[in-house]
Amino acid sequence: MATHSPKDVAAAIKAYDVRGVVGEGAGFLNEQFVRDVAASFARLMREEGAETIVIGHDMRDSSPSLAAAFAEGVNAQGLDTITLGLTSTDELYYASGVKECPGAMFTASHNPAKYNGIKLCRAGARPVGQDSGLDRISNELVEGIPAYDGEPGTNTTEDVLEGYAEYLNNLVPLNIRPLKLAVDAGNGMGGLTVPAVLKQESLEIFDLYFELDGNFPNHEANPLDPKNLVDLQKFTVEKGADLGIAFDGDADRCFIVDELGEAVSPSTICAMIAERYLDERPGATIIHNLITSKSVRELVEAKGGKPVRTRVGHSFIKAQMAKEGAVFGGEHSAHYYFSDFFNADSGMLAALHVLATLGEQDKPLSELKRAYETYRASGEINSEVADQAGRTEAVVEAFADRTASVDRLDGVTIELQDGSWLNVRASNTEPLLRLNVEARDDERVQAIVEEALAVIRA
Repeated sequence: MATHSPKDVAAAIKAYDVRGVVGEGAGFLNEQFVRDVAASFARLMREEGAETIVIGHDMRDSSPSLAAAFAEGVNAQGLDTITLGLTSTDELYYASGVKECPGAMFTASHNPAKYNGIKLCRAGARPVGQDSGLDRISNELVEGIPAYDGEPGTNTTEDVLEGYAEYLNNLVPLNIRPLKLAVDAGNGMGGLTVPAVLKQESLEIFDLYFELDGNFPNHEANPLDPKNLVDLQKFTVEKGADLGIAFDGDADRCFIVDELGEAVSPSTICAMIAERYLDERPGATIIHNLITSKSVRELVEAKGGKPVRTRVGHSFIKAQMAKEGAVFGGEHSAHYYFSDFFNADSGMLAALHVLATLGEQDKPLSELKRAYETYRASGEINSEVADQAGRTEAVVEAFADRTASVDRLDGVTIELQDGSWLNVRASNTEPLLRLNVEARDDERVQAIVEEALAVIRA
C-alpha cells in the first residue's frame, strides 16, 4: 500500500480529526488518502473487537465519493460498513451509539467549501484523538499499512434519520407553550435534521437556507463568526419569532438569538442546560471548558452540583465526561455534550433543551437569559505572533502585580484580584495566540483586552 510523507500526514491529521483541502496529489485530501486512513482505522478497530463501521457524510460535493472510498478501505481490512448517506455529525454519533460500533463522519464542519474532513469515533461514539488512535494512524500512513489476507467486508446502506429524531424527542419531550422559531441551517445538514426532529405541533418554524448546498451560497456555515448570524438576527425579528437558531455545516453546534435578534452566549446556554440537568439529578457533575464564563461554575455550585473544569476540545471533554460520570458538558464554542447521548455533542439536543426552558415559562428569551449573564466577555481575539511561548510569559509578567492565581491547564489562565480573568493559549495549527477575557462589566473587559493585546502584539 502507498505511503505518504510525514509532512502531508501532519498537515491533514489534527488533534481531534482529519481535515484538509480536497484535491488530487500529495498534500491533499483525496480518495487514495482517505482509503488508507480507513484501512488503518479499520485495523485499530478490529483489534478492539469491532466488526462493522458506520459511515455518514454531509452535503459537500466531495463527501459522497470520499465516504465511498473510506468504505472500500474498511472493507479491504475485513470489516463490514453501513453507509448512512446524508447525516449530521450527531446523527452519525447516534448510529455509533445505538449500534455500538465505530463511526466515521465526512465533513469539514464550518470550514469553506474547498475543505473536507473525517470525524472518527469508537463504538458508542467514544472519541478518537491524537493520543487515542490518530497518532498510530499517522505512523501507519507514513510507514505503510499491512494488507489483510482474510475475506473482505461488505457494505450495506441504511437511513437512520427517523430513529435519530425519535431518540432525541424522547430525551426532551416538548410539553410547552406554542413557540415561533426561526432557523438558519446555513445550507448545511440542519436543513435535513430540523424538519425531522422539530415537527411538534407546539412549534411554528420559519426556515432560512435549508437547501443542502456544500458551496454555501449565502454565508459560511460558521455561526461563531458574528457576520454569519446577521441574516438570522434580521429574520428572527422580521418573523416575530420567539427565538432564532443557527446551525453550523454539520449541525453538531447550535447558536441562539433572542426575540430581539440579540445573540445569546454559549456560556449562557451552557448554564441554562446545566440547571435543567441539576434540577433532575441533584449533585450531578457538570463539565465546562476553561473559556466558559465563571457564571457556569457559580450556577453549578449554587445548585449543589460539582463543576469540573477541562481543556478546550471535544476529545478532552468526552474523555472527562466518561471519567467523571458527568451528565452534561459545555464549551464556549457552542459544543454541548450529553451523558444521555453517549457523552457526544449534539446541537439539536441543545436546541431542544433551550426550547423546553423557554416554552415551560412565560418570559421572553431576552428577559430569561439575564439570570444567567452575570459577567461580560471579550470573545476570542486572535493575534499572529512569532514567539507564542515568549509572548504568553510576557502577559503573565505584565499582570503579576494584580494576579490572584495562575494555572496552565490549557495555555495560561490568570485570575486577577478583582475576580476578572484572562486566558492566553496558542493555536495548535497556526502561529496564533488566542486571548479571552471576562469581567463584571464591558469597561473592565476592554481595559484588560487593551493591556493584554499591547503585550501580545509588542
